[in-house]
Amino acid sequence: MAIFLTGSTGYIGAHVVAELLERHREPLNLLVRARDVREAERRLWRALQLHLDFPRFHNHLRTRITIFRGDLTETGLGLAATDYRRLMESTDSVIHVAASLNRRSERSCLNVNLRGTLEVIKLARQAQDHHGLRRISHVSTVAVAGHRQNERVEEDRAIDWERSDYDPYARTKKFCEHMIRELLPEVPRTIFRPSIVLGDSRRAETTQFDMVRAFVFLAGLPILPFRPTDQIDIVPVDFVAESIVALHQKEKPAHDTYHLSSGTGSQTYQELTDALADAQRRSRPLYAPGVEVPFRWVVDRLADWPRQGRGWRATVSYGASLLKVFLPYLVWNTVFDNARVVSELGRKPKAFSDYAYPLLKFSSEHRFSYPYLDWPNSAGEATG
Repeated sequence: MAIFLTGSTGYIGAHVVAELLERHREPLNLLVRARDVREAERRLWRALQLHLDFPRFHNHLRTRITIFRGDLTETGLGLAATDYRRLMESTDSVIHVAASLNRRSERSCLNVNLRGTLEVIKLARQAQDHHGLRRISHVSTVAVAGHRQNERVEEDRAIDWERSDYDPYARTKKFCEHMIRELLPEVPRTIFRPSIVLGDSRRAETTQFDMVRAFVFLAGLPILPFRPTDQIDIVPVDFVAESIVALHQKEKPAHDTYHLSSGTGSQTYQELTDALADAQRRSRPLYAPGVEVPFRWVVDRLADWPRQGRGWRATVSYGASLLKVFLPYLVWNTVFDNARVVSELGRKPKAFSDYAYPLLKFSSEHRFSYPYLDWPNSAGEATG
C-alpha cells in the first residue's frame, strides 16, 4: 500500500516527497499533470533535483514511485477509470499538499483549492469504504485565521466564521478544512497550517522566489513602513516538510491541527534588518510606521507599471506587485502558537535571520531562478 500525495511538483510538496523517500520506506502514488509519461517524469525530476542527485531520483522513480497523470480539478482527478481504481485500491493514506496560492484570482482558488480538495475527498471516501484509510493529512495555512492584528493565535481559536478574510486563497483554504472535517468524520486526519514559508534553513538554494522577491524589494529600501518591534512569523520549508511527514507517519498524533510556524519565537523586523545589515555591511533602515498609507499608494502605482522586457522598471514593477499581495500579511503583527508541533518534534524551527542572507544572496545572484539540470541523455527515454 502507498501514500497518495498531491502537489509533488510544488515547493512544499517536493520537500515532503524528498523527506518520505529519504527517511521512510512506503511507496508513493503521485498525481502529476502532464501530457505523457515522459513529461511527468521530467516535471518530477525538475521538482526534486534540489534534494536528490539523478541516480538516487531515478532509483526511487523505478522502485518506489508510481505516477498517475491527472488533474486535480477534473472529475475523477482526470484519470481513466482503471487508473482511478488502481490509485484508490493501492492508497493507504493521503497527503494533500496541492493548492493555488494565487491570492489575486478567485477563479484559480475556487478551481484548485475547493474543487480539487473535493476530488481528493471523494477518492479518500472510496478508499475508506473499500479497505479503510490510515490517515488523511491536509496542508492548509495560518491565513484561515482571517483579519488579525497584534495577536497570538492558537490552533483551536484560529477559525472564526464571522471574521473577514484577506483574500480568496485564505477563504478557500478555510472551506477546505471544513469539508475534510465534515465529509470524512471517521477518517483520522491531520490539518497543517504553515505560516510564511520562506527558504530552507539547511541551504541557500531555493526554487520558490515570489516571497523572496518581495523581501529583496523591502531590503533595498532605506525607510520601512513597519513598527520595528512587530513580529513576523516566518518558518523554513524544511521544518514544515519534516513536521508534515513525522506527524502523518505517527500512529496517534496528540492533536488533529498544528500550526507550522515560529510562534512566539518569531523575530521582529528590527532583529531581521539588523542581521541583514550586518551580513551585508550596510546601514540599517529607518522605521516610519506612519507612512504605511502613502507607502501602499506608491506600491500600488509601481505595481501598475508596464513589465515589458527585463529592465529595471519591469523588475521594480514585479517586486511591487508581489509586495502588494503579501503586504497585508506583513503588517498584522500576529504570530501563531507552535507549542504543539514543537512538543511533537522536540525542536523549534531555525530563526529566519540564521539563513536569510544566504537565501537572498543566492536568489539575487541567480536572478530569481533556479539553475535546473536537464534529464541526462544516458538515462534514456521515460517508460510507462
